[in-house]
Amino acid sequence: MDKEKELQKIKEEVSVCDKCILSKTRTNTVPGEGNPDAEVLFIGEAPGENEDKKGIPFCGAAGKFLDEMLGKIGFDREDVFIANTLKCRPPGNRDPEDEEKNACLFYLKRQLKIIDPKLIVLMGRHAATTYLPGAGGISKLHGKPMRRPNGYIYLPLYHPAAALHNGGLRETLVDDFNKIPIILKKINSISDQKHNQDKSNQKDVNKQLKLI
Repeated sequence: MDKEKELQKIKEEVSVCDKCILSKTRTNTVPGEGNPDAEVLFIGEAPGENEDKKGIPFCGAAGKFLDEMLGKIGFDREDVFIANTLKCRPPGNRDPEDEEKNACLFYLKRQLKIIDPKLIVLMGRHAATTYLPGAGGISKLHGKPMRRPNGYIYLPLYHPAAALHNGGLRETLVDDFNKIPIILKKINSISDQKHNQDKSNQKDVNKQLKLI
């Protein structure tokens, strides 16, 4: 499969999407961007004003903070894929509505299937509750990797914007973010072990993911 070509198709579909009311108020769609072969895929909440103007995810103050944290763990934007729960900006940066999240989920599921990341980082409460329904709030989940029945491993984190507005969260977010390379190393180790283990041994996998 030509991953770049398939992701471009989705980008083109998103650019003319009218599945929800946000199609009437957006300036640009923000489909997501990055490495088609990324091991880590980041999902935020929704585009803000800067993202709406440029069509680029995390290009404002929160994006600069995200870039800073990526650099500290040895990554840059070319190494990862960055997307949002919504592909369009809600007016006034209001919270995403269920109808809007469901409409965008159609596209993100396809992006996940194409990229097939080893780790999905959920940034913020809307990303966490959308992709980990029933698991709890972000204050409970942050920094704890978990494997879901769909096979993906998720790491919920506070949103970079929340840490910028609440200095008390900044250290927590940075500490949780620094777990990403450790988790990746564990995932790769578990993957190697799976060649000689029964796939159904899910409890052992989950136990190994409780890293810290």
